[in-house]
Amino acid sequence: MTRGTLHIKHELSRNILRAFLCVLLWITAQNVSAQVRSSVDSTSIKIGEEIQYTIEVVADTTDLVVFPKGQTFLPLEVIESYKIDTTYEQAKYRLIKKYGLTQFDSGSYTIPPQRVVINERTAATDSLRIEVRDVAVDTTQQKMFDIKPAMDVADAPYDFLKVLYWLLPFLLLLAVLGYVFFRRKKRKEAEVKQLPPYEEAIVALKALDHSDLLKQNRSKEYYSQLTEIVKRYLDREVDDAALESTSDELIARLQLHKDAGHFDFDTETIKHLDDVLKRADLVKFAKMQQATGQAEADRKTIESIITETHEVIPEPSEEELLRNEAYAEAARKEARSRKRKRLIGIAVMVVLVTITVSGVTQGWGTMWENLFGTEMSELAKGRWIKSEYGNPAVIIETPEVLVRKELSVPDEVKDVVSASQYFEFGNKDVFYISVNTTTYNSKMIEDEDMDLDVALEGGLKGIEALGGINIVTKTEEFSTDKGITGLKAYGEFELSDKKDKKIEYEMLLFKQNKGLQIITIIYEKDLKHAEKMKERIVRSVELEIMEGAS
Repeated sequence: MTRGTLHIKHELSRNILRAFLCVLLWITAQNVSAQVRSSVDSTSIKIGEEIQYTIEVVADTTDLVVFPKGQTFLPLEVIESYKIDTTYEQAKYRLIKKYGLTQFDSGSYTIPPQRVVINERTAATDSLRIEVRDVAVDTTQQKMFDIKPAMDVADAPYDFLKVLYWLLPFLLLLAVLGYVFFRRKKRKEAEVKQLPPYEEAIVALKALDHSDLLKQNRSKEYYSQLTEIVKRYLDREVDDAALESTSDELIARLQLHKDAGHFDFDTETIKHLDDVLKRADLVKFAKMQQATGQAEADRKTIESIITETHEVIPEPSEEELLRNEAYAEAARKEARSRKRKRLIGIAVMVVLVTITVSGVTQGWGTMWENLFGTEMSELAKGRWIKSEYGNPAVIIETPEVLVRKELSVPDEVKDVVSASQYFEFGNKDVFYISVNTTTYNSKMIEDEDMDLDVALEGGLKGIEALGGINIVTKTEEFSTDKGITGLKAYGEFELSDKKDKKIEYEMLLFKQNKGLQIITIIYEKDLKHAEKMKERIVRSVELEIMEGAS
């Protein structure tokens, strides 16, 4: 076989391989019209250097041609849009449109296909790869400067608001808890101190005797306490409206109780109470001073009235006792219900304060994830699975088992491709993993024909077929933990139907003896846990060494 024949065979094999890689990665290549061609004056430039991108269109004199406008060349930047140059050839126009492009960051970039509208039909150019090189700096010719001395920097101002965010919820919680427990303590103390009505009245009268109100000529305070003692007793034992009643109203209500037979009051008892209440009203409202002897006599009268009333109150019947017991049980249930509601309210407040503090200090997204979790957090923190995929096998650790997808080998490449297998998991605009392994016919493909750049080009066209635009690509050499070298391509792109969402990707490509292995990871940019999951997957990659591989 001559050298020329061998060269033709190699070129034919490379072309067949390139076509098959595009099929493997969902390429639905658009047929570019022969009327539209694109080119660049250089495929390698320095940072900031201009590259001229040219679109040529051959059209009829009646055709309406619209060239791309604006920043459609991203990740490269348009710095100049030149005028259209028109020539006339064989009854047709040749329109030449040039653009000045540049990039200010080193790396490998892909100029996306440009769409040219001819009448109502759209034609697309090919995508082109551009290398942007760093500018070499000769440090031996550059003047060096001494290191600046250390400088004292003033302490940062005290962040009082940050401390307040922490303290305020806790102080509020402590205030609420203190108020609740204080009220509960006071209520319990009041319940413990409260005596039966008759005993309470006698104790209150004795306390009044030990006061110095009469000696200090404070008749108003003395009679106010005296009338309150008797009214409170009657309120608890006879009429529950006694405390709110005036003197005349109270006497009238006691008379009604006597007439109705509720209580066997003595008429003289009611009359004596009326006399004491009227004198008390004169002292309280007319500021009339009573002699000490009259005040002491009224005090004894009140004690006699309370004692006589206590004696005439009938013992409660069995039915009343049962009714009172039922009332007491209902009151206990109500008290328990109020207690439960208070405890629930306190618990809810504690939860709200905790959520507020967590949201302010850690961020509301982190707080929500800690409480309820997310699909990505469950994948990242769940149990991962390490398994083998394809032939030659790719050993990889993933959050879920990759699912095999049917991938038929086209008839036109069956002489070149022995077998191909494809596995995937996830959603392409959230988090996606795929593994593709391919073995080739040794009679048709030589080792030097297996070009990883060709495979990468197919992968990038696959991203374009998925709707990816403005693709930024950087490449570097990659080695597994066991020293197997390959090509790593990474960068980001946008989706044509979701331009507000940035997507990042990373591809690992390996070639062995008649075998190709491609691992692709695609995920939404800045999505929590996605970057760490990608790094964990990449660290776990191991490859099966095919027999005969170097």
